[in-house]
Amino acid sequence: MQPAPRHDSPLAKAVARFCLDHVTTPQQKRAGYPSSELWAKVAKTGTALWLDTGDVSAAKELWVREFEALTTNNTLLNKEVQKGIYDALVPGAAKLLREVSPGIDQGRLVQEIAFVLNAVHGLMLARTFDADVSVELHTATADDIDASYQYGKRFHAICPDRFIVKVPLTPCGLLAARRLHEDKIRLNFTLGFSARQNWLIAALARPDWCNVFMGRINAFIADNKLGDGLNAGEKATLASQRGLRRLAKEQGLKTKQIGASMRSGQQCADLLGLDTFTMPTAAAKEFLKANPAPATIVDKTANDPAVTFAPTADVKGERLDCFWTIGKQFEAAAAAAAKLDPNKASGKDVLAALAANGVGDLFPSFTTDEAARLTKEGKIPVHGTWQARVKAGTASWDGVLTAAALASFTVDQQALDDRIQKLL
Repeated sequence: MQPAPRHDSPLAKAVARFCLDHVTTPQQKRAGYPSSELWAKVAKTGTALWLDTGDVSAAKELWVREFEALTTNNTLLNKEVQKGIYDALVPGAAKLLREVSPGIDQGRLVQEIAFVLNAVHGLMLARTFDADVSVELHTATADDIDASYQYGKRFHAICPDRFIVKVPLTPCGLLAARRLHEDKIRLNFTLGFSARQNWLIAALARPDWCNVFMGRINAFIADNKLGDGLNAGEKATLASQRGLRRLAKEQGLKTKQIGASMRSGQQCADLLGLDTFTMPTAAAKEFLKANPAPATIVDKTANDPAVTFAPTADVKGERLDCFWTIGKQFEAAAAAAAKLDPNKASGKDVLAALAANGVGDLFPSFTTDEAARLTKEGKIPVHGTWQARVKAGTASWDGVLTAAALASFTVDQQALDDRIQKLL
């Protein structure tokens, strides 16, 4: 595939104009939406309220003035694109791209059109709800620093006041995000599963937000019979929040915590005071239905919920507490990686800095067969597949879950790309 076009190239500028011209949604005002006494009380605990959906109808059922943003990702965008709502846009985008760049190859053409659909859908959401919108990079850029940087710059140029660029957790993503941060572009660093991952993300990439995918942590523990799956994701999220607050106090870093992969209204109640909730509509509805008493709507970020593992789980040998434990050695490794020059360093340099400081398990490398197996297993890895590697120290459970999440997003991105391909 051809290199990604520069953010200031004629192609990038033509695509940006195309996106802006093809969004006819009138700009709404948040003040035109109703207010919610319950959500207002939640916001007073310090929690910013986002919805985790790209579905306009679903969001409209819940949207109130207290909500600030919507989050999309490769999976959520694919769900909307598969409805056919943008099929008519694809040929026009292809025509423009071929005119501006006559030698564009098919792979780059498809990726550019996917970028167009992401930007157009994001613009439509931003205007409909008068809200910020997180827009995610194409999964093909995950291990390409320059491509991630260029596309991040391009998203920002299209809607600088509303778009928040989502960068996935890879060694290259860390460096690309740092470059984007230095250009003052708002970032939502995604695919985090642990407090220690987010410590590294904040120290090196310095994004505005980072995540813990709490629901998937709980599912991993429950599905693999390592425990009942209760509270593990919440414990990791709260530990990450406290770590980020310590980094803010000690180093002046300002990364905020998002509670992601929320599965229930109870999680909303248990994590009040967290910097940000990004709530699937089902979880938000469940919280509303529960309608907790006003006296219970207080900051709970000092809590440290108990996690129960099965008697057979090798908690120490497999470092199953990696989701909420940071440790001095890891802090030193993150500090070493943070010293890298993001304009000169490579993903391999990040890995080397971590390994040299005793953290060689965070970004597991996979053979072709292992990568295929990880993709086949889906969002929740099978414990037995990776247990030996984790015990050997060549992988970690937070690292495996991140890799599985990226693989899952890649499958959905491919489905979106395939639809584009059929329309060309």
